[in-house]
Amino acid sequence: MAADLEEKTDRYERMLADALAVAEPRPPADTPLGEAAADVLEMAESYLEDGRHFRDDGDPVNALASYSYGYGWLDAGVRMGLFAVPDDTELFTT
Repeated sequence: MAADLEEKTDRYERMLADALAVAEPRPPADTPLGEAAADVLEMAESYLEDGRHFRDDGDPVNALASYSYGYGWLDAGVRMGLFAVPDDTELFTT
């Protein structure tokens, strides 16, 4: 069981980090939708940082939860049209 948790935690950390690297805000920053995109990015980045903190503290369960929540925020932002992502990516449910 521990090996499965470790593998999944690794995978979700990579997935969130990769997703953050390719998601580009679509709306202009000085608009309400631009502010919403910035909020989503901030949440996703914060969850990535939190996950890394939990992992460093030996808490892979909360690390995985943080990565999952962060990814969910970003994926929802993509689905709402707040972010442009590459067409050939499998990171998002576009």
